[in-house]
Amino acid sequence: MFKFSNLSYETQKRIIIVAFSIIPVVLLITFAYVPVFSMIFYSFTDWNGISKQKHFIGLENYVTLFTNPEYFKVFKVSMYYFFATFIQMGLALYFATILSFKVRMKNFFKGVLFFPYLLNGVAIGFMFLIFFRPDGTLDTVLKAIGLGAFIQKWLGNPDIINISLAGTSVWRYMGFNFIIFLGAISSIPKDVYEAAEIDGANRWHQFRYIILPSLKRIVQLNFILAISGAISVFEIPYIMTGGANGSETFVIQTVNIAFKYGKIGLGSAMGVVLLIIVIIVTLIQRSAFKEE
Repeated sequence: MFKFSNLSYETQKRIIIVAFSIIPVVLLITFAYVPVFSMIFYSFTDWNGISKQKHFIGLENYVTLFTNPEYFKVFKVSMYYFFATFIQMGLALYFATILSFKVRMKNFFKGVLFFPYLLNGVAIGFMFLIFFRPDGTLDTVLKAIGLGAFIQKWLGNPDIINISLAGTSVWRYMGFNFIIFLGAISSIPKDVYEAAEIDGANRWHQFRYIILPSLKRIVQLNFILAISGAISVFEIPYIMTGGANGSETFVIQTVNIAFKYGKIGLGSAMGVVLLIIVIIVTLIQRSAFKEE
């Protein structure tokens, strides 16, 4: 009779590693690689998502995509989210630096700053719909402090709608950057700060010569995530506006084409293009920030 204990230690170790790896690998293949390869296959067909037949049409979807500027015009909306990310990172770094020193109730403020990131995106979308609606929270606050003249149609004016949505994105994701920056700053030995204080360094000098150099890699990572996130933004504008009034992003456009208009093949081609763009941007960023 076979006994597991009769096997050598190395063999037992390999079996345990393989056994514990099977489920994550199967899940990864099922929910990541299979959908990606299916999307690539659909991008070469004219499938409408309903019929059983999928006619192979070659590169026709890609030709349509690259010859019609309407499909890429929505990328300018991504620039609002891209620039908003710098505000988000700046605020996150500011608060992380302050709360890394001795501050009263700093654990409370850490929780307050990180809490929005824990909320569901759909809930945040509905919250800010109330916040930005006419005579809503924002308008009420502006009237209360005597700034009623600045009241706008925050989600109805094409000139400012993307600023409002990008601001919502900053509020939601700042806590993520904040906790990453705070973790990196907290890993700096206290002896370094003590030595700097003995040498006469003030808080600004400590930030410039100790904290910033230690955050170089973190900033680079967040910059890569910022570009990828700005290109693939979806949740907040879809929930709050559905892409109306000039707030449509590339992902919202892809979803509408695929599921609203029944052009799964063309929508899949757009998904493949988006995937390629994100990969290229990531590789460029990594090459640009690669240390010699």
